[in-house]
Amino acid sequence: MIREIVLDTETTGLSPQGGDRLVEIGCVELINHIPTGKHFHVYINPQRSMPEEAFRVHGLSEEFLSDKPLFTDIIEDFLSFIGNATLVIHNAPFDMGFLNAQLINAGRAALTNPVIDTVMVARQKHPGARVSLDALCKHYGIDNSRRTLHGALLDSEILAEVYLELIGGKQVSLALMADEQFSGDAIVADRIPVRPRPTPLAGRIHVSEAEAHSAFIEKMGESAIWSKYTVQDAAE
Repeated sequence: MIREIVLDTETTGLSPQGGDRLVEIGCVELINHIPTGKHFHVYINPQRSMPEEAFRVHGLSEEFLSDKPLFTDIIEDFLSFIGNATLVIHNAPFDMGFLNAQLINAGRAALTNPVIDTVMVARQKHPGARVSLDALCKHYGIDNSRRTLHGALLDSEILAEVYLELIGGKQVSLALMADEQFSGDAIVADRIPVRPRPTPLAGRIHVSEAEAHSAFIEKMGESAIWSKYTVQDAAE
């Protein structure tokens, strides 16, 4: 089973070292490249003002965030959701930089999950092309009309679709799920046991053909390998 978490964040700016903070985290779970419907989403009170340029990007005001939980309040739920899954992130250094900076600031260890940066995947697959999320949506015909503003959960859902296109995920998913069925919290095999036929198939070799074969084997002598098989074996 392959478990991946498609993740996105929104922030107050570009630099955690300069005092910027997370204001939203959105995650979508994939099992064997199939969205399971499970997600993690939270708004976070950054305990600081919201710069106008950041507000224009995501529309999250200081007033809206004022009653939201602090980052330290959501750490356990966040870490429990992602577990040790591979994280799929568009421009991963940015989001990982903020997550790790705030985890360390809260006295926790930095994330050690494997990370797939879809920007790098897109650049390898489409060299020279634009690899923004909107550009990739346009390239793959993915509807992103809901994306009037950036939003961590919505962007994660859209990125999941883009990621599957980047890795040929529709074909990959079909191959991985060919003999599996998603059930509840786990992937379970759905293999049908092979049962014997209620009525055995009729033999396809005529008796006269079997007799002719036996006569031919006798002419080859006792050392012939075919002598190890009976006439009945040949007829079945």
